[in-house]
Amino acid sequence: MRGTSDFWIKLWGVRGTVPCPGPATRRFGGNTACVEARCGPHRLILDAGTGLRVLGNAMAAADGRRHRAHILLTHTHLDHVLGLPFFKPAYEADNCFELWAGHLRPRGRSLQEVLCRLMESPYFPVPLDIMHACIGFHDFEAGEVLEPFPNVRVRTAPLIHPGGATAYRVEYGGRAVCYVTDTEHPERGHDERVLELIAGAQLVVYDCTYTDAEMPRFRGWGHSTWEEGLRLCEVAGAERLVTFHHDPERDDTQLDHIDAELAARRPGSCVGREGMVLEP
Repeated sequence: MRGTSDFWIKLWGVRGTVPCPGPATRRFGGNTACVEARCGPHRLILDAGTGLRVLGNAMAAADGRRHRAHILLTHTHLDHVLGLPFFKPAYEADNCFELWAGHLRPRGRSLQEVLCRLMESPYFPVPLDIMHACIGFHDFEAGEVLEPFPNVRVRTAPLIHPGGATAYRVEYGGRAVCYVTDTEHPERGHDERVLELIAGAQLVVYDCTYTDAEMPRFRGWGHSTWEEGLRLCEVAGAERLVTFHHDPERDDTQLDHIDAELAARRPGSCVGREGMVLEP
């Protein structure tokens, strides 16, 4: 399934922390973070959690097609990169992928170095360079503006998360989708960098791991709440909120309740679920 316009996103993985397949998560999904964004003929992939494996299988099934995409990582915690070794298109020489990260350079690390460590013994049986696709690595500092394709502009911002993370605002055709996950909002007020990034956006995919009631127990863990997502959208004049990075302990029934509350408080907003296609 795809969108009917030339700008749309599809959610391939919506969980945080760890994959959680099973009967209790069947409807909303148990794969970790991965969102596909299509901007006309161009493909961006936001994060490489276990949802990337499912996306890769769909791409590999498109016989005779060569694939090119830019993969924008919020950060390199395992739940956001674990799908990369199982991304089938990366093993085909005709394909081309460029990976970006904005949290490592200030710490003197490189993305290529970190991903090589992910795919080396004793953690994984084959090395990164067994991927035969043309693969490029780009390190930047959160706050820079990227232009991965013609007429596709990606603004970035640093997030409050252990080890750092990066938010993305994808602009195409006069519309904007924001991807803001793995961030902790301040106890008072709002994160001004997030407000600036999402201002006037049509769609905001936001880290809603917790609820406001749960948040005091998880200060310092680097995550936020669906209620804060609503408040940010209200202040920034963003149109629709899509909750994301669901706690793996949050089952489908609990997410149903949040979904109903979102629809009542900000029509058009919803709980993100695997397979969902959204147009800004």
